[in-house]
Amino acid sequence: MRAAPTQEDIRRQNLGALLRRVHLLGPVSRAQLTAGMGLNRSTIGALTADLTEAGLVLEELPRDTAGRGRPSLVVRARSQSVYALAFAVGADRLLAARVGLGGVVLDRREVERPGGAFGLDESVERLADFAAHLTASAEPQALCVGAAAAVPAAIARDDGPAHAPPGPERYGALLADAAGRTVRVGTTGNLGALGEHTRGAAVGHDDAVYLHGDGGISGGIIARGRPLTGADGFAAELGHMVVNPHGRRCWCGSTGCWETEIGEPTLLTRAGHPGTRGRDAVHRAVDAAARGDKDAEEGLRSVGDWLGIGVANLVNILNPRIVIFGGTLRLVYPAAAAQVRSRINRTTLPTHREHLRLRTALLADDAPLHGAAELAFTELFENPLEFTPA
Repeated sequence: MRAAPTQEDIRRQNLGALLRRVHLLGPVSRAQLTAGMGLNRSTIGALTADLTEAGLVLEELPRDTAGRGRPSLVVRARSQSVYALAFAVGADRLLAARVGLGGVVLDRREVERPGGAFGLDESVERLADFAAHLTASAEPQALCVGAAAAVPAAIARDDGPAHAPPGPERYGALLADAAGRTVRVGTTGNLGALGEHTRGAAVGHDDAVYLHGDGGISGGIIARGRPLTGADGFAAELGHMVVNPHGRRCWCGSTGCWETEIGEPTLLTRAGHPGTRGRDAVHRAVDAAARGDKDAEEGLRSVGDWLGIGVANLVNILNPRIVIFGGTLRLVYPAAAAQVRSRINRTTLPTHREHLRLRTALLADDAPLHGAAELAFTELFENPLEFTPA
């Protein structure tokens, strides 16, 4: 039997909940915190005082004080003083950012290799170098409270082909060793979903599906407001849902994976751009279709039809309120929306599609990066007073 929470446990939970609310909502008044958290004014006052003393937030008078009575103090995150390091590994792009408490991107580094790829060792070395520069550019007394990386579930090895999980775990261990700090790791799809749920198109939607195109296809699921990560943290590799048993062989060893029908190589080949790769190539194919190129139009229609088949399956199984298209699918979906919607209308349950929204990622290509930042802040919200800026 689990022991009842102590007063100190409850206080720690309330401190974390209040700090996370300020982190997500931005500057918020004590009165709003009281109403939103269901705690009394004196408790909110004590909690904000503790967080202020710890150097995590500051309190100030609101800018607009024209109303009657004494204005409620506004609680604001100390974004410059408290930050996390976030990393994202793409098929042809590496990203790193210093993200302040409150979700503010304070500094970032990026390197691209259009049409190419970064090997495991090179990408780890580059990101570790970014981490050093980002840390050096912070205020002298600023505190880094964590680091996390969004990586593909399949990692390209320098000495061979891609491999499946525990690739992300290996990546995290190598990056932690190179950067000299613990680095939490999540898959691109899962952290993309987390990023869109906290900062993007899925804000306010507690049941969401995120799809990410970047060479292959990955995904993330938010169920009742929480990421659905699975037993080992690698759930929602939606690109390996089998949609065509008579289709092509996938690198994972299966046949007819969704990725083989809607992934970047298939799209570019069907659109008349075989042998090309990368976001720029996808953009050119989509642009060609918009200008009336018949091969490109037919390629987009075919991919759109298979995209709709997979989305319809997910809608029937998960009943989400919103499906978000990220990565290169952010380019593909608007061009193939008619096919996707047609499949959904024909094959999903009416109750499931009635309130369904289909959207492109509001955070664009940075959704996984923002999700990595949220993962990096996790320990801070679990026990805020363990972290105290100088």
